[in-house]
Amino acid sequence: MYNKSEIEQKIAEFLLQIKAIKLQPANPFTWASGWKSPIYCDNRITLSYPAIRTYIRQKLSELIQEEFGSVGAIAGVATAGIPQGALVAQELGLPFIYVRSKPKEHGTQSLIEGEINEGQRVVVIEDLISTGKSSLQAVQALRDAGYDVAGLVAIFSYGLDTATENFQKAKCRFATLSNYTALLKYASEHNLFPTSDVDLLEEWRKNPAVWGNN
Repeated sequence: MYNKSEIEQKIAEFLLQIKAIKLQPANPFTWASGWKSPIYCDNRITLSYPAIRTYIRQKLSELIQEEFGSVGAIAGVATAGIPQGALVAQELGLPFIYVRSKPKEHGTQSLIEGEINEGQRVVVIEDLISTGKSSLQAVQALRDAGYDVAGLVAIFSYGLDTATENFQKAKCRFATLSNYTALLKYASEHNLFPTSDVDLLEEWRKNPAVWGNN
């Protein structure tokens, strides 16, 4: 049986352990969007740790079956969703395709690489959900190509309201192995940060667009 709470905490533990997630409330990161953030997540690092990589592969596969039932193919989102998606497709014994961030500039000018049957029920794999915009561009590309997108799964979500709203507008279900709330719970229970830092981390998620710009 899929134990959601236990998996959320285990993933949070792993990501902090290998420093795939870095928390710096006092020295925030700047995202490409210009937002200031006390957290930075790079799930590519998990690929370098076989035991963690295997756990993620297995739990993403279980999550897909739990949330979406039977599917016909797996699609990865370039670039970080490609290796995770390929691992999951192998675990489930399913065909794999991936969606480029933009069409190839030469040759076939493909946006989607690989071959599956039109109308195939597909689950999209992403490594991280922030606002969800890049993930949903891939979802739309698959829909435009004639595929039935059942939904999207990812390793981690920042839990931003913006992402939830964007997925709702796109009528796309999504699920993640872990999230910002689970991360803060783990960090707090294991005294990884002083209470003042945890409070700052909580404040960021309430309004990330303006946090740190005062």
